[in-house]
Amino acid sequence: MRADSPESSPEFVRSAQASYDAIAEDYAAGFPDSLAGRPLERALLTAFADLVRAPGAPVRPPVADIGSGPGHVAARLHEWGLPVFGVDVSPRMVALARRAHPRLRFHVGSMTALDLPDDSLGGIVALYSIIHVPDDHLPSVFAGFHRVLVPGAPVLLGFQSGAEDGRAHLTERFGQEISLDYYWRTPETVAAHLTEAGLELHARVLREAEGEEQHPRAFLLARKPASAEA
Repeated sequence: MRADSPESSPEFVRSAQASYDAIAEDYAAGFPDSLAGRPLERALLTAFADLVRAPGAPVRPPVADIGSGPGHVAARLHEWGLPVFGVDVSPRMVALARRAHPRLRFHVGSMTALDLPDDSLGGIVALYSIIHVPDDHLPSVFAGFHRVLVPGAPVLLGFQSGAEDGRAHLTERFGQEISLDYYWRTPETVAAHLTEAGLELHARVLREAEGEEQHPRAFLLARKPASAEA
């Protein structure tokens, strides 16, 4: 998996890369495991893993954790026996994930340009990574997901939500100067993009904001149609 070159990648990808490089250590220390104390999130990830385990499949293609951050989601899937690797736009975040989970593979790359063969993944997890993708890039991102998934493979998305779509721009986090756009979207907005990309919606879950969270959390479970012609 290669990263987009600085010249060819969209500006929002370059901004995300620079911003997460700047805050990687603090982010990893502050969020070592986003699944800890989150039974709903763990249950959804378990459901995703069960869908990946297609009965009768002779060879199970690997799962990609896209926007893998410190690597805890990929590590959890590995513990459950799934072949998995992580992809993150931040080289510094990838280095931290490799150090924390030396038995797993983590690569620098962007969901906007997945350097993977067609029909090569048994599933995709993208938890809180599409939140930095502008609306006009979502169709191509989800089309890329559809391209690299084998027929029948699932996708699990997690993102901030609300009564309507919105956007915020942050210039500071963890005391570091950044330039990062955050998008929150209704489940209906994201589900429409998934459907347009040829992915079938399987389930949607909306969890209310907890603790210091400012927005509800939405989760969509979809899959590529089992028929190659669908």
